[in-house]
Amino acid sequence: MEFEVYCDESRPDLLGSNKPQGQFMVLGSLWLHKEDRNTLKTAIHNLRDQHKIGGEFKWQKASPSRSDFYKQLVEFFHNEGDRLRFRCIAVDQSQVDLQLYHDDDQELGFYKFYYQLLQHWILDFNQYAVFLDFKSNRRQDRLPVLRHCLSYSNLSSIVSTVQAIRSEESVLIQLVDVLTGMAAYRLNDQIRTGSTKADILDNYESLSGSP
Repeated sequence: MEFEVYCDESRPDLLGSNKPQGQFMVLGSLWLHKEDRNTLKTAIHNLRDQHKIGGEFKWQKASPSRSDFYKQLVEFFHNEGDRLRFRCIAVDQSQVDLQLYHDDDQELGFYKFYYQLLQHWILDFNQYAVFLDFKSNRRQDRLPVLRHCLSYSNLSSIVSTVQAIRSEESVLIQLVDVLTGMAAYRLNDQIRTGSTKADILDNYESLSGSP
């Protein structure tokens, strides 16, 4: 089967910060069958149009006027079940030793953690196309190397591409941003009772039945 994986991250600054304002960097990924992509995108576009949401939506833009949209968006994700699977990993910045394990290279460490995010859900005899939110890298070979490492570790599957796309051009990456932002919001103990984000998170945790 052919799968597509859309990825985004929250708080990548924590890896190299001398005065971190949080504990966990969170990397998130959304997994779907390629054949479902257009149907899922259309549903999200329709939801956005219904709520008159112009431009890019993301976790940081959650506000009282958009609360109903974000609640319905995460309800949409929840109701899709196995058609939309979300996996994230939380990296405790206090446990990361860039100098010892990552050649004192924050960028290298960042993509090693992306490898860990993706590697464990790649199954034999399938094909995968991976899309990361665009970011400027010091080295231009980061994504080709990531694809090579994933391919080498999964010889009976095909990782056809690992490429960057801009989040404003993909509602699926925007959805990953929201889900990853929610996880980071919970894990980094940033919750402000009564806020829009807390309300959205409470709504989703009620649906899922757990924090």
